[in-house]
Amino acid sequence: MSIIAISRGTFSGGEALATLVAERLGYQCVSREANLEAAAKAYGIPAEALTAEMEKRPSFWHRVIGERSAYLAFVRASLCEQARLDNLVYHGLVGHLLLPGIAHVVRVRVIADRETRVQKAMQHQNIGHNEARAHIEKVDKERRQWIQFLFDVDWDDPHLYDVVVNLTRMSLDGACATVVGLSERVEFQSTPASQQAMQDLALSSRVSAVLARDPRTRDASLKATAHSGVVTITGATRSPAVEEAVPAVVREIDGVKEVRYKIEFIPVYPAT
Repeated sequence: MSIIAISRGTFSGGEALATLVAERLGYQCVSREANLEAAAKAYGIPAEALTAEMEKRPSFWHRVIGERSAYLAFVRASLCEQARLDNLVYHGLVGHLLLPGIAHVVRVRVIADRETRVQKAMQHQNIGHNEARAHIEKVDKERRQWIQFLFDVDWDDPHLYDVVVNLTRMSLDGACATVVGLSERVEFQSTPASQQAMQDLALSSRVSAVLARDPRTRDASLKATAHSGVVTITGATRSPAVEEAVPAVVREIDGVKEVRYKIEFIPVYPAT
């Protein structure tokens, strides 16, 4: 059993590959778009707002002082819930970066040459060649900026992936066979250790999302880690009330057995 994360650019063919791989393996197939909808529903955010925030380029305000976003916490928590039982194909932007430290994740990058992508965009959106090319370049640029902003990595770095599949040179069926074969190798099978890591990540992500949503804690800079039900919260706040609220908020979350926390209070001094 494994998790397959397929990173795809717009009109690269990644969705078709993910669908075929999921059918061959009998796995659940989840798109980035479906996960955004699930996250919005789970955490009470308008789906349109969450989608817009995760697609548009980060603003100067966000880059300078903003959270690396409650939105990211919601999206990660949603994906982790779907990935806890393995047997999942996820397709979107560097999905494996939402699942750090999980050894049985197969990291796949799907590419195609620009002209192939332009032709698909023209057919799908009924637009001209220049407009299709401009659309692809714009979307790629904004997504590359988001990935750099959120994860501090270059989307095109081949070291981020276990395999890069070029659908301009390889048939969809051949690409599917490659990914299926890779997923069946022993190094990508789940183990008790990697399953525990997945459960810990799912719990810590759920805690982070709830802390980011709860009005008592959402303005604090907090980090959650988990191990076998023991959750540790660290961070800083300008409000003494946050330290009191954290254990109350976290203890109510399903799966939490114990809460440990060390939160630094940073006083606000009046301007002189």
